[in-house]
Amino acid sequence: MVFMKRWILAAAFLAVGCKKGPSEEQCKQLLDHLVDLEFKKAGAGAASDAMKADIAKQKEAVTAAKSAEFVSVCVEKHPKAQVECSLAAGDLDSVAKCGEQK
Repeated sequence: MVFMKRWILAAAFLAVGCKKGPSEEQCKQLLDHLVDLEFKKAGAGAASDAMKADIAKQKEAVTAAKSAEFVSVCVEKHPKAQVECSLAAGDLDSVAKCGEQK
């Protein structure tokens, strides 16, 4: 019985250690990063202070509306390496190239 408990515990640790997908936190960071890149591409960086406050509210709204669905799909279907590559990308074209990697 003790052997069985140890085996189950070891299997649980291995399953957690072998997880190849990204973490929920990485996926949340990716969503924030993608929203930032999208707003940057749209010219949000050149805005006045009042516009920046409005843009920040828009970013929050987009993130809140898409967070649960995005994180779920990200964690379940995207390779960790792709998420890490996308997090390091400085623009949307670079993010797209991360998706092309095998």
